[in-house]
Amino acid sequence: MRPTADMAGGDDQKRLVDGEFLFTFGDFRAIASMLHGDAGIALTESKATLVYSRLAKRLRLLGLESFRDYCALVASEAGGDERVRMLAALTTNVTRFFREPHHFEHLKTQILPPLIEKARAGGRIRLWSAACSSGQEPYSMALTLLSLMPDAARYDVRILASDIDPNMVAEGAAGIYNAAALAPVPAAMRDRWFIPIAGRGGEKTWGACADLQSLIAFRELNLIGDWPMKGRFHAIFCRNVVIYFNDDTQAKVWSRFAPLLEPGGALYIGHSERVSGPALAELQPAGITTYRKKAGGRHD
Repeated sequence: MRPTADMAGGDDQKRLVDGEFLFTFGDFRAIASMLHGDAGIALTESKATLVYSRLAKRLRLLGLESFRDYCALVASEAGGDERVRMLAALTTNVTRFFREPHHFEHLKTQILPPLIEKARAGGRIRLWSAACSSGQEPYSMALTLLSLMPDAARYDVRILASDIDPNMVAEGAAGIYNAAALAPVPAAMRDRWFIPIAGRGGEKTWGACADLQSLIAFRELNLIGDWPMKGRFHAIFCRNVVIYFNDDTQAKVWSRFAPLLEPGGALYIGHSERVSGPALAELQPAGITTYRKKAGGRHD
């Protein structure tokens, strides 16, 4: 499938992508508008084939004949559940354990050591994986913490793991991964913090142990929606997410993170992302795609 020459015509009723279902430029604009309004994601016409291929599966399952019918469904009050499924189908959930390892090394060597001392004396540690996908990122954060503080579950130490996709939140909360997913985790660490469980078809599978799971709270959260948390964090991971937002939305998200960081706290972002806008008054570069909250910065 490929975008057709009709794309340039700007006619809402002309076919946009060759395929089984009629998919017009008007359909694409309606879907793009809903995705931007719901999740802040900016879809360009270059993504037309991707949108078609991912949503055509939903049309077949629902027995619909065209994208026009699908757009009508997800725009209706009765189509709320399907709108959530549409969002899940169109968001990217590429993740792995210890992805971009320099961030976890920075967390381990620069952020956690003084916090662990305070936690043992009655203080708190709060970390946030702001787009946790299926859980590999927050579990990597927890494993990094446990490498320094094996008894962390006994103290006031918590990691918030949030994502807009309820399916990903459920996968993360389950904490079950196959051998391929756990390959980046050192064997000794895997054997200490994961329990072998029976997988489908004899596949090697592990589940996060109770002490590991107890450190992480998985929650559904939209980064452009309301944020219910009131306390501040010592580190926030938000990586390879805002790249899908337009410039204004990116700047707004960075500005919302900044006051939620403790002074000296770290913000870790994706390899092709950069903090922009008013947040730069509070955050300063501290390494590769790493920022620290300036001492004395606003933290109300």
